[in-house]
Amino acid sequence: MTISEKIFSKAAGKTVKAGEFVLANIDRAMTHDITGPLAVEGFYEIMRDKEEKKVWDPSKIVILFDHQVPADSLNAAQNHIMLRKFAKEQGIINYDVYEGVCHQVMPEKGHVKPGDLVVGSDSHTCAYGSLGAFSTGIGSTDMAAVFASGKLWFKVPETIRFEVEGKLPKHVYSKDIILHLIGDVGAEGARYKAAEYAGSAISSLPMSERMTISNMAIEMGGKAGIIEADAVTEAYLKERIPDYEFDPYWKSDEGAERELHKYDISNLEPQVACPHNVDNVKPVTEVEGTKLDQIFVGSCTNGRFEDIEVVAKMMGDEPVAKGVRLLIIPASRTEYMKVLKAGYIEQFMEAGAIVEAPCCGPCMGGSFGLLGDGEVGLATSNRNFKGREGSPQSFVYLSSPATAAASALTGEITDPRKI
Repeated sequence: MTISEKIFSKAAGKTVKAGEFVLANIDRAMTHDITGPLAVEGFYEIMRDKEEKKVWDPSKIVILFDHQVPADSLNAAQNHIMLRKFAKEQGIINYDVYEGVCHQVMPEKGHVKPGDLVVGSDSHTCAYGSLGAFSTGIGSTDMAAVFASGKLWFKVPETIRFEVEGKLPKHVYSKDIILHLIGDVGAEGARYKAAEYAGSAISSLPMSERMTISNMAIEMGGKAGIIEADAVTEAYLKERIPDYEFDPYWKSDEGAERELHKYDISNLEPQVACPHNVDNVKPVTEVEGTKLDQIFVGSCTNGRFEDIEVVAKMMGDEPVAKGVRLLIIPASRTEYMKVLKAGYIEQFMEAGAIVEAPCCGPCMGGSFGLLGDGEVGLATSNRNFKGREGSPQSFVYLSSPATAAASALTGEITDPRKI
């Protein structure tokens, strides 16, 4: 069996295989300030004839605010009020505006374990697959059903396995790996499949970089992006879940049925996704010299301390290039404090950058740091669709933090291997 088949078998209470439809028990559910209000409305609609309108298990639901924080409009403020009231009424954990981006906070606070079936009303919920869970995004009305019943229908997905071997060259990171894979298979190459990432290049990655890879499984159409749990996973979880015991069962068996793709990244160049699709990927050498108006380092994809440290070390004491806005946004309060204690915030501010509190920032184009007509941005986030970070007449490129740092020094897309 694949790891996905094992997880769904546990969740369905019977042995299941890829292609079967199952009613599965949910281990953990997450919603945030953008998708949460509709889920709450749907929940009360489902429960309208019930005398007691209670969620199935408040201890298994997590709410947080990250997309529009602090509230940037009256509508956002009302949504926050609604979700605070719901969380209080139901006894649900609510991290409110205080902790940061949902996909960083969930694993950081110990809400995800290998073998779990996790759903979130956000497409990048697949990020938690970095811990060996089956984690996937669902719609707000599906989340309403989960709130009410703790169950959801699924088609058990087939598996597409990416075996990545080799040692990453200097200034090449996991973001470059996942962009290369997406560029190779295309935006629909793993549609409704569980993307498994394996091989020596993957197993050598720290958890921070594994999260980047799992996070972007959805950009190749994947239902989930799973990296089997190992010693790295165990060490990460034991810091957050004191009684956690590693279970070697949660991995795909040898001989399990799956589509196989093999790669050697020993000579991989830094990669850049060009407007306006994530699978429009080119080596950095093909887009060098593209003038930039804004660079955004952050998001659930690359907003961890390790990502920001790459930028700090590469920039050193050099200033941000004139005419370029550099926005640095750590993914969570925990990561922000690491950056602060390392002295990097002072370094960035002196260089002319802007450092913001943990949130999604420009990533969804709904809060601040938006691009205007004709402007060009480079981001370490996960999507570059037309209008994603502001004006539909703007242009967004995606890269690793290293490429972003090199570009911040020059004001144009720059190969980090030259710095």
